[in-house]
Amino acid sequence: MNGTLIILFGATGELSRRKLIPALYRLIVEKKLHKVAFLFTGREQSSVESLFDAVQPEIDSIDQEIWQFMIQRSIYCAVDVSNAESYNVLYDLVITQEQQWHTSNRLVYCAVASDFFCSITRGIVNASIVEYKNINSNPWHHIVYEKPFGKDKQSAHAINTCIASTLAEHQVFRIDHYLTKEIVNNIALIRFTNCIFEPLWNNTYIDYVEIILSETLPISSKSTYYDTYGALRDVVQNHMLQLLALIAMEAPIKLTGEYIRDKKANVLSHVSFVDGILGQYEGYRKDINRPASETETFAALELAINNKRWAGVPFFLRTGKCLQKKETVINIMFKSVTCLLTKQCPPAANMLSIRVAPDATFSLTLNAKNPAEIDTLIPIAMEYCHSCRFILSPSHEYEFLLQEVMRGEQSVSVRFDEIEHAWHIIDSIYAKKLPIYIYKQNTIGPAELNQFYIPLYKKTLP
Repeated sequence: MNGTLIILFGATGELSRRKLIPALYRLIVEKKLHKVAFLFTGREQSSVESLFDAVQPEIDSIDQEIWQFMIQRSIYCAVDVSNAESYNVLYDLVITQEQQWHTSNRLVYCAVASDFFCSITRGIVNASIVEYKNINSNPWHHIVYEKPFGKDKQSAHAINTCIASTLAEHQVFRIDHYLTKEIVNNIALIRFTNCIFEPLWNNTYIDYVEIILSETLPISSKSTYYDTYGALRDVVQNHMLQLLALIAMEAPIKLTGEYIRDKKANVLSHVSFVDGILGQYEGYRKDINRPASETETFAALELAINNKRWAGVPFFLRTGKCLQKKETVINIMFKSVTCLLTKQCPPAANMLSIRVAPDATFSLTLNAKNPAEIDTLIPIAMEYCHSCRFILSPSHEYEFLLQEVMRGEQSVSVRFDEIEHAWHIIDSIYAKKLPIYIYKQNTIGPAELNQFYIPLYKKTLP
């Protein structure tokens, strides 16, 4: 089996320190990555030792033999990605690593802002670090681009044109790590393998769908990045619209690769913006030292899917920083049946909740008789705790992602037409020039939410 050289752009960044390098370490510990070498790059001058010293606190228990194995097989190089000559230097280091450690496959990982995607792609292709390969080529050359892919539809299109002019689509992985979460991978399986759900998965039986991705922390070290993007570009465009697409897609021929991507793209092409509220938490401008910033840190949206299956079913999306609760959850509310009892039926029954974080759980809420009374119902939740049964490391998503990229599995990659449709939705929201309301920290968002129908949050704010 050919060994793999992993070339990581943005090695000194937060993503690499907290997720990527720990994931590579875990893959070696678990004997899932054998013949491997590393070429780390960053903007600043550094060293392999300094890089690994920064990563060490992110790993609970370190096997020193494996740790030294990684250090021994690593090179660090400071790179100016806008300088063409830098890539010739990198190419020499690639050859050095491959000859020393007998690797021939190449995986380039761009853990950098999308502004640099095109210059990196041109640089590594012109320097022959990544070459155009046919789908069955051995050895292979793959390249990974972290989200978000561009800042709007126009910039995304320009980046993709740059990439597509030099590389084959099967070599390109535009990833959203949310797609590698175990519970997210289960969404399609829950729907398409359970007879109690699939026949009901339509506007005849579903009242609304709600997708929530809320965070409790303010903006800190990523202030420059976040202020450029905001909640709509940073979270809604990729994570939340991908979750929506998985929930709403038609049945693929197979639950793999291109079949799933075809159906997700089709859903996103039929999504339209209905209404929404944007907000910014109190103190954000001080946190980032930009007193005039108009960047939204909160978004509550109503979207529609204009097709036969979902006509008339609202999809509510809500995300924000500095909110009351940290959670990622999908609530699928089924319609109420006619209540045959003399007393009122519970309003919030018949709901499937898929909780992605902080705990991975499935919960189905049903009506049941209240033991204390004759004709009164109470909602009863039947819950399965996925994260209780399967204990996964914090870097599990990236372990899975890296393995899938190395074996060329495209289901972890978002196809460009999906990205283009998603940016079309986001661009249409920005075109409405919605006002941005200030909200207090540790609440559920702006007070104006009381005039906006978010099903599980229609109440007076704290």
